[in-house]
Amino acid sequence: MRVTQSMLSNNMLRNLTNSNAQMNKYMEQLYTGKKITKPSDDPVVAMKGIGYRSELVRVEQYQRNTSEVNNWMDNSDSALDQATSAMQRLRELAVKANNGTNSEDELQSILQEANELKGHLTDIANTNVNGKYIFNGTNTDTPPVTVDEDGNITTEFQDSDVVIEVSAGTKIKANVDGGEAFGGAPDIFTAVDNFIDNLESGENLDESIGELDTGINQIINSRAELGARMNRLELIENRLSEQEIVATQTMSDNEDADYAETITKLITQESLHRAALSAGSRIIQPSLLDFLR
Repeated sequence: MRVTQSMLSNNMLRNLTNSNAQMNKYMEQLYTGKKITKPSDDPVVAMKGIGYRSELVRVEQYQRNTSEVNNWMDNSDSALDQATSAMQRLRELAVKANNGTNSEDELQSILQEANELKGHLTDIANTNVNGKYIFNGTNTDTPPVTVDEDGNITTEFQDSDVVIEVSAGTKIKANVDGGEAFGGAPDIFTAVDNFIDNLESGENLDESIGELDTGINQIINSRAELGARMNRLELIENRLSEQEIVATQTMSDNEDADYAETITKLITQESLHRAALSAGSRIIQPSLLDFLR
């Protein structure tokens, strides 16, 4: 086959174009830090990247869900802690009032403090976080405890669970059942009302102490059950953190460019490009003008 000058020129231009394309590819990898800039560069890497990125997004969503659960649990635990302190103080007042050595003024002071603690317990049961009543199940728009003009308390605790998915196939209860914490027979508000009535009459204070003890135990039991769920949530959070690290590392291994390798390839390609230019300038024959000089 006869090789013409035109063929040599065209082949050289094509090879130089390919060389430029390779150098541009390595430069883009250095600029972006990624092995590919479009799916057509490597469809396998692109498809794997979609899967790894989806996994990372899923883990991040679960982490946001655990933050929401933590918000519910932390506020519930704080409220139950305050409720326990209030009930313990009421019991101290009941024991003090039952010793039979109090003056009328002291009994009146105990009565006033008991009424204040009753209002405090009502506020705790109606704890509202971000516009949600956390002790009323899924009925978060309605306060579970209402007080009329005469100070009479009505409780309507919803026993539905607020369940949030915190990992694949794992859902956890975020709320505390207000009926279990503040309810009972009698509920803590009735127990406090009975104590106030007994204070005014000076009778049956022993019964009030027993009712207050029952209320304290109810709150403590609810808080213990909440603590167990908080411990489980912490384990789930640790697992999600590990999954995030693995997903991020896997995605990086799949997509991120190896800078040392890319720089080496770029330098090698530049050397080859210069060699091709030098060889091409010698292979192409001089023109007629060169002979006429």
